[in-house]
Amino acid sequence: MSLQSVQADLAQRAPDLVVEVTEASTATVPLAAAVHGVEPGQIAKTLCIRVRDEEFLLVTRGDARLDNQKSKTAFGGRPRMLGADDVLRLTSHEVGGVCPFGLPAPLPIYLDVSIKIYDVMIPAGGDTHASVRLSVSRLAELCGNKWVDACLPPGQEG
Repeated sequence: MSLQSVQADLAQRAPDLVVEVTEASTATVPLAAAVHGVEPGQIAKTLCIRVRDEEFLLVTRGDARLDNQKSKTAFGGRPRMLGADDVLRLTSHEVGGVCPFGLPAPLPIYLDVSIKIYDVMIPAGGDTHASVRLSVSRLAELCGNKWVDACLPPGQEG
């Protein structure tokens, strides 16, 4: 159902984009980077986060990590990663296929500024064998263009 919800969402909002379904798993950043022949940073990781009573998504680069101090500043409180059950409830996507498309209800979506160094990002497509290749500007447009500085790319100290 999740793959179909992503396909239906993109068919309506971005009919030029294709959800690529692959035989090999794209459930983790290293697997997805290998399947698509890109750097791990170009795999868009969608994190499900709660700050106080607000739940939202954060799209960041695959090799970045959420930084407590930066994210407290960005979101006005301490971020908590949601567990698999809450992720499924919020997105309809299983862990490994979570993306900002095909959501069951509107949800705040933020993009981390660390992805701006890339031209192309590849988020999951609602399934552990599905992905979508698109420009960073198109990703931002489809996600509502809300940017934050909440993550640390590799090699940066917190």
